[in-house]
Amino acid sequence: MVPALVALVLATLFAGAALYISLVEHPARMGLEDAPLLAQWQPSYKRALPIQAGLAMLGEAAGLLAWYQLREWQWLAGSLLLLANWPSTMLIIMPVNKRLMAMTPQEAGAGSRDLLRRWASLHNVRSALGSAAVLLCAWGFLTTR
Repeated sequence: MVPALVALVLATLFAGAALYISLVEHPARMGLEDAPLLAQWQPSYKRALPIQAGLAMLGEAAGLLAWYQLREWQWLAGSLLLLANWPSTMLIIMPVNKRLMAMTPQEAGAGSRDLLRRWASLHNVRSALGSAAVLLCAWGFLTTR
């Protein structure tokens, strides 16, 4: 039962962090002028990357262990949703991230703002995957108690 609780907590932390970025941090920073917008996004992204990546990886591993122990499909599904953040990020979001990280605030303009709008849409997928993982893990936790 410990891996199940750990998976639920980690999935919740991941989803909470992703939702905070999607619903609070990024919309607030979009109110900035182009150069400060990019200058704020770059260090924020660098700090968030290891936290969100670690939570997704550890949550997925704990969820798989919970599924192995409990044999409830919700744990497997929740784990796979957390895992889906990796290929989604690497294949879809990372090219946008790299373009944004390669820019200097002096190069910021309509192009960087458009990329940050696109980034927000892509990041919303992470928030949705994390939220769905939490719901599945909570369901699994409630059915195995």
